Amino acid sequence: MAPFLAYEDKGTDTPPALPLVLVHGHPFDRTMWAPQIEAFSATRRVIAPDLRGYGASPVVPGITLLSDFTQDIAALLDELKVETFVLAGLSMGGQIAMDICWQFPDRVRGLVLADTFPAPETPGGRLARNEMADRLLAEGMRGYADEVLEKMVAPYAAPEVKAHVHRMMTSASPEGAAAALRGRAERPDYRPLLARVTVPALVVVGEDDEYTPVSDAEAMHAALPHSELRIVEGAAHLPNLERAGEFNRVLAEFLAKTGA
Repeated sequence: MAPFLAYEDKGTDTPPALPLVLVHGHPFDRTMWAPQIEAFSATRRVIAPDLRGYGASPVVPGITLLSDFTQDIAALLDELKVETFVLAGLSMGGQIAMDICWQFPDRVRGLVLADTFPAPETPGGRLARNEMADRLLAEGMRGYADEVLEKMVAPYAAPEVKAHVHRMMTSASPEGAAAALRGRAERPDYRPLLARVTVPALVVVGEDDEYTPVSDAEAMHAALPHSELRIVEGAAHLPNLERAGEFNRVLAEFLAKTGA
């Protein structure tokens, strides 16, 4: 049976190195991870799906819960015969990574949470996400992309990085993005989960991230029993693109230390 999700699967299984699974954020696609796919597929298998509603994956209008994304990824990994893996997620992808740890804790052998946070939505945030979903359906993605570009990446980010991020946002499906926003408005509280994560964890955040500031990363680091915190200077919400070399170095050190 063909997988539901579009994905990139690069590199080969090279034990003891585990496959690295990369989960992108909103409203992006798997090309968000291009520097990491290129760097790490030389030494291990790297799998990066397009989440449902994004990239080349099917669009499912309505509401997409984080648990729906989790089930999609689990089904893809089953199809690819990947039982255990190192899991990395950024922003919404980090929340999906937490949900995967909740639903499939025995499959995750290392966890990377980048520029994300575990708390449930506030009443005001729930309203704002649903209003933004309505707006995207009515207006499309371009106005939103123009408004948030220099918050997704720092104003001083390289022009080619800005262009890549803007291109991902404007090419995203409004229906898919709206469904994800409505689902994130209903997300559970992942904070109790963090204390139960027994695998090595890496928390990464851009120093100038306004969406998920350093204080959020510090709180996750404090809650995770076996974690380290790395702050990437000269980056905002997407340090893996803004400072790809530094992000890759931090991730490589983590993988080497954990032996994953």
